[in-house]
Amino acid sequence: MVTIKTVARDAGVSVATASRALNRPDLVAPETRRRVREVAARLHYTPHGGARSLITKRTHVLGVLLPDLYGEFFSEVIRGVEQVAQREGYQCIVSSARQRGPTLEAALRALRGRVDGLILMSPEFTGELSRRTLPTGFPVVLLNCPPSDTPHDSLNIENYEGAYSMVRHLASLGHERIAILTGAAGNFDAEERLRGYRAALRDTGLPVAASLIMPGDFTEAAGEEGTRALLALPQRPTAIFAANDGMAVGALSALRAAGLRVPDDVAIGGFDDIPMARYVDPPLTSVHVDISALGERAAVALLAVLRHPGRREFTRGTAATTLVIRRSCGAHDHEGRRPTTPKAALPRSSP
Repeated sequence: MVTIKTVARDAGVSVATASRALNRPDLVAPETRRRVREVAARLHYTPHGGARSLITKRTHVLGVLLPDLYGEFFSEVIRGVEQVAQREGYQCIVSSARQRGPTLEAALRALRGRVDGLILMSPEFTGELSRRTLPTGFPVVLLNCPPSDTPHDSLNIENYEGAYSMVRHLASLGHERIAILTGAAGNFDAEERLRGYRAALRDTGLPVAASLIMPGDFTEAAGEEGTRALLALPQRPTAIFAANDGMAVGALSALRAAGLRVPDDVAIGGFDDIPMARYVDPPLTSVHVDISALGERAAVALLAVLRHPGRREFTRGTAATTLVIRRSCGAHDHEGRRPTTPKAALPRSSP
């Protein structure tokens, strides 16, 4: 087995110099660095991960902690993160903390020492929890998390704007009873989408009826169950806005089982525009989020923190949304796109 000692001997340098040439090349003269790397390549030398970590104080691993790993949304986020990570010579450890409280804290503690930084999506993450579980200055990028006192970079989807645009669009088609299948209770994305739904109804002069706000949890089963409950109302809705595409797929199933036609009897709109959205029947009108790009941006932000550990300024980024109009809403027979209403033009109605 080829070791760093073998590389150093054949390159005519000390073991320490060979190690620096491979792990801290900025500390070694260009000619020495070139010679050591040529020898390493010729001998097919592969650094030992544990030994390399001891030298560099880095694992070259990024952590990704999500509330769940099921569904196209999370797989697309992971795909985006991994594309950037692998391009930059990093690997990923992906985990989930679906339950609140101790589960999240245990997951954070388990990742300590195993990753150089963390991309975290959790409505439970607070400054107090960060101080209790993570070392001071540990690199973290928050993804779709509520505003907090944590000193970390963050990236959020324009949830309010996207939901507002979808409901205004459904209202423009003449729908007056527009229901919503909400996301999980306590989830930041879900709360913002519900807030956009309520604001759009108020601004179009439509009532915000409690009976049309159906609790969900972002799963297909919740969309199906919630839609059945909406159809049991004395006066059913003529349009349903599902807070994500998974629930919209469940809603389509429930409507089909009830013998109702989409969009003739009930129009449907979703959120996220997962890859499956264009292939269901009818194709789903949805608020498009470039989910893979979301993961890419989070990874780029985390690597920037790793490269500048002493930085004191933190970025607060947003991911824009686009309304994608397909046949499920009844507006067009072909796909059309338009940006959601610019943020500056949106009224900031209270919940």
